[in-house]
Amino acid sequence: MALIHLIYISTAKKQYESAELDRILESAVRYNTEHAVTGMLLYVGGCFMQVLEGEESSVDAAFARIRSDSRHDGILLIQRESIPQRSFDRWSMGFRRIGPADADAHPAFAPFFKRNFKPSSMGVKPGLALELLKDFGLSQREIRVG
Repeated sequence: MALIHLIYISTAKKQYESAELDRILESAVRYNTEHAVTGMLLYVGGCFMQVLEGEESSVDAAFARIRSDSRHDGILLIQRESIPQRSFDRWSMGFRRIGPADADAHPAFAPFFKRNFKPSSMGVKPGLALELLKDFGLSQREIRVG
């Protein structure tokens, strides 16, 4: 089967504290590891941007799981396409919580941060979203299980 990546943004139904977010991420890592899905998750102001990559059926199943998760609202699919290789192959789930210093350090991405990735206010270009995820992937932390 072909490899694909899928990028989406969504709004959390509530703001997550670090411990709650870590539990969600640990669950995602377990699922992604079992299904050979890799990716990167950014969190800012109660909103998520994520890229998932892997075999088409595995990525689609992971996204269906996310879409049915009652903790998400306003899910917006930005991009879903075939890829020749993984960009985030080191992580079953890379993660970065975006803060004010990140906006200052990455002025090209400031519009993403100011809008908190809110699906209703984003005019997202797929290439820019992937560039943002890759950029933060260089300096993120990985959640490991076990």
